[in-house]
Amino acid sequence: MPVGILGGTFDPIHYGHLRLAEEMLELARLRQIRFIPAGTPPHRDLPQVSAVHRSAMVQLAIADQPAFVLDGREIQRTTPCYTVDTLRELRAELGAAQPLCLLMGGDAFLQLHSWHEWEQLFELAHIVVGYRPGFTLEERIHTAMPQLQSHYQQRLCAVEALSQQPAGGIVELAIPKLEISATLIRSRVAENRSIRYLLPNAVADYIHQHHLYTTC
Repeated sequence: MPVGILGGTFDPIHYGHLRLAEEMLELARLRQIRFIPAGTPPHRDLPQVSAVHRSAMVQLAIADQPAFVLDGREIQRTTPCYTVDTLRELRAELGAAQPLCLLMGGDAFLQLHSWHEWEQLFELAHIVVGYRPGFTLEERIHTAMPQLQSHYQQRLCAVEALSQQPAGGIVELAIPKLEISATLIRSRVAENRSIRYLLPNAVADYIHQHHLYTTC
């Protein structure tokens, strides 16, 4: 069965991340999902809290789902963390035959051509795109670079193909999106407002105990 890879700053992790992962676990028929907190992300601002805190929150959030695993390899790096390098490490560890699935949302996929060595990603993993119902990826892909459109047309496949090859496919999954963001949670904490029901209680308790996000 394929192994899913879900990266992000997780600053903090919340139910939007967790629900997406749970849906993909089921719909893509994955054996497990590895949550990989970003160390030094090259395409965005630095996370607001340390890697130690972000990893601890991920561990608390996924503790009751055996198929979810924390993978801390990126936070141990001091150089910018590129997804292609992480996939190369995982491929070397898990073997050439193990199907790997890089999990992402539709907006991230439409920016894939801006990623470091992005075409190499298809040599290392499948890409599974979760998008909200009503979001037509096929129509929006035409506004992206022609190279991405070509890969999309050639590689689009059914879920069943994920377990038949180790890499190279693109699978689309329609997944309802929870309108929750880490930015919203950080702002509410800074304003001393409730974050209950936006993320697991254990994560909310950790944030308050360690006085995280008290200023935006």
